[in-house]
Amino acid sequence: MPKITIYLDSDFIQEVKLSGERTILGRRPNSDVVLDNMAVSGHHACLILQDQQVSLEDLGSTNGSYVNGRAVKQQPLQDGDVIEIGKFKIKFSADSGEEDEREDFQEGLTVNASLSEMPQSSPEQPTANLVGRIKVITGPAAGRELPLTKMVTTFGKPGVAVAAITRHGQNYHVHLVEGDDVPLLNGTPVGQEPRMLAQGDQITLSGTVLQFFQC
Repeated sequence: MPKITIYLDSDFIQEVKLSGERTILGRRPNSDVVLDNMAVSGHHACLILQDQQVSLEDLGSTNGSYVNGRAVKQQPLQDGDVIEIGKFKIKFSADSGEEDEREDFQEGLTVNASLSEMPQSSPEQPTANLVGRIKVITGPAAGRELPLTKMVTTFGKPGVAVAAITRHGQNYHVHLVEGDDVPLLNGTPVGQEPRMLAQGDQITLSGTVLQFFQC
């Protein structure tokens, strides 16, 4: 399924799957994807999905829409294209392949990267190579581990609650992407404001408990 990943400056904002025929991007609250910045028009642009092809259409915006640095009115998108709207950079992925990589943590709870065993680091391994991972504590997949090698790893139940762990250098943060069933970090609710993860922290989402490690 095609998707867009939205960044403001270099900070991850959210990931959106393009399942509808039209996805409107804009500053107005009734936009399908709200881009809250004064450089963005109320209804700035639209992503059109037709026959598995996604196109970007500018909706007469004040500051224009750009694909790979070039101003466009309407443009078919290719995998990896970068859309610029105001201060937002939006990466387009034609097919993330997540369906092939996902595994259930618990009934309905999925993650957008494959589960695998994470080798232990040697004492000589430099700090710069530290990689985070999450381990399933409860549920049928208890004991399984997920290395957090991607810049963004999303997990949860689409339509119920989806959370994301983002990597910024050596630091990892967790935040809510969408849904009403908010994740808990050590028992405390986590909203859309990213919270930094520390060694041994526990994340609870939709009844599944995950523990964060870094080594």
